[in-house]
Amino acid sequence: QVQLVESGGGLVQPGGSLRLSCAASGIIFSIYTMGWYRQAPGNQRELVALITSGGSPNYADSVKGRFTISRDNAKNTVYLQMNSLKPEDTAVYYCNAINRGRDYWGQGTQVTVSS
Repeated sequence: QVQLVESGGGLVQPGGSLRLSCAASGIIFSIYTMGWYRQAPGNQRELVALITSGGSPNYADSVKGRFTISRDNAKNTVYLQMNSLKPEDTAVYYCNAINRGRDYWGQGTQVTVSS
C-alpha cells in the first residue's frame, strides 16, 4: 500500500521559513523522482521543485534562491525548506512520487503566509 504523508505546513509571516516533510511508504523510495507541487484556490497545480533519484534538483523560477529540496533515502523522506516566504507562496503543497509511469500523491499540507 503506497502512502505519501506531508507535514510541516502552517501559518507563517512574510519573510519567515517553514520546512515541509513527505514520508513515503510502500515504494522503493530511492528509485523515485520526488516532487513538490502547490495549488492555490482558482489556480492550476504547479511544480515547485523536484529531485531525481540521483539527487539532482530542479526549481520553478518563482522559488529559485528561496526554496531547497532534499531527500534522505534512509528515512524515505523528501523535504522542502522554504525561506523568505511571500504571500503568493500561500497554497496547499502536495508531495509527488513518480517512476516508470507510476505516479503517487500525498494528501497535501496547507501553507499560509500572512501578517
